[in-house]
Amino acid sequence: MINNEDFLDEIGDSHFSSNAKNPLRADAFDITDEEKIEKIKKDVENILQTLGMDLTDDSIKGTPNRVAKMFVKEIFGGLNPAKQPKASTFDNNYKYGEMLVEKNITVYSTCEHHLLPIIGRAHVAYISSGRVIGLSKMNRIVEYYAKRPQVQERLTMQIVQELQKALGTEDVACVIDAKHLCVNSRGIKDIESSTVTSEFGGKFKEPQTKREFLDYIKLDTHF
Repeated sequence: MINNEDFLDEIGDSHFSSNAKNPLRADAFDITDEEKIEKIKKDVENILQTLGMDLTDDSIKGTPNRVAKMFVKEIFGGLNPAKQPKASTFDNNYKYGEMLVEKNITVYSTCEHHLLPIIGRAHVAYISSGRVIGLSKMNRIVEYYAKRPQVQERLTMQIVQELQKALGTEDVACVIDAKHLCVNSRGIKDIESSTVTSEFGGKFKEPQTKREFLDYIKLDTHF
């Protein structure tokens, strides 16, 4: 018989997600960012003190405030819908009907199971059905959904779904190849392995179109 704590550890160590959406409470934004920073600052102070760190030392006494600001303003800033980038689109006046691929988009995210970094590259493509989106907006969409506690499968799906909504087409694809420091630096400590996830919509489900996309990004993985 596995107790509940062991079961939850097994989910985390297996990097399994139980929810296709980020699990946010209804009251997630009832307090301001500044209030969140103050609360997290005290929590980090407690962690460091419990570990036996001397918070009067000049090197570490500012750490609780730095960590709190980093959590709220930076690495988990994508939780706040107010920070969602405006996915402006335009008429495809030049009638470009082929695949558009934005590859090697930098991904910095955080594993929601151990709060350790996920670092890699996203490759995103779409085929216009009449609308196009600015290239930098594709990067910003990746960044927005990456800046939250994540699992890579969910991140891949969210990027595709956001672009499908913005462009009004199912013909969107995303592949992410990333290293998880919860695998590389702890547990099995495999520094070489990386994780590849994919989401293919519309025409990208067709073998020829999928293969063309994977050839563009020079990925040999078979899907």
